[in-house]
Amino acid sequence: MTLRPVLVNIKALDDSVVGRFWAEALGWRVTSQEPGATAAQPVGFDWLDPVTVCVDVIAVPEPKTTTKNRVHLDLATTSAAHQAELVARLKALGATPAHVGQGKVPWTVLADPEGNEFCVLEPREIYRDTGPIAAVVVDCADPRAMARFWDEAMDWTLHEVTDDHAVWRSAKGVGPYLEFLRTPGVKTVPDRVHLDLVPDPGDDKAAEVARLRALGATDLDVGQGDVPWTCLADPEGHEFCVLARS
Repeated sequence: MTLRPVLVNIKALDDSVVGRFWAEALGWRVTSQEPGATAAQPVGFDWLDPVTVCVDVIAVPEPKTTTKNRVHLDLATTSAAHQAELVARLKALGATPAHVGQGKVPWTVLADPEGNEFCVLEPREIYRDTGPIAAVVVDCADPRAMARFWDEAMDWTLHEVTDDHAVWRSAKGVGPYLEFLRTPGVKTVPDRVHLDLVPDPGDDKAAEVARLRALGATDLDVGQGDVPWTCLADPEGHEFCVLARS
């Protein structure tokens, strides 16, 4: 019984604008499955057998608050020149500089057209083969507690856990990392960005949801109504969804 991360879900007032930004930023294609939803996917992506994640932008009526998102993307670069070129290209696509208290750092913090923060990293050897997304990064209070929950919740491989961070990657060793970083502050607003997970073939979604509840997940009502996915929150309150395979 296992679950795999499949989507980075981003809420937006205009899913088309934000979805197209991310598709162009990552060099992926745009797919729109229904009104109010725009996905950015790499060529050949199969959400029923994911070894990486795609970006799914969902329209909502509420704008982003000034509160920094607790989930963001780190983008990979291969050289200082590539980093500079990527930052310039992203700004031309509509990204703007963002200030989240980062101080003087070797990476560049930007925000997408609706203010969702992300980072363009300086070249790092660990991310040389991840593709355009180096990592999905989650702010948390206790990385060790998050490691206990998420390592049981999903089938990605736990690479490292310390008091400051917990790091996973797909068991196949491809695609981005998932990183929970110890970060000051407490959750005050619903997450604008969250992960969606999908069961493996043959696994029962209801059984997976029950397993997650036993691990400490709680049910979440975000006004979703009668939908084929289940909304949950991890022990620190990070929202996520378990998708049905059909």
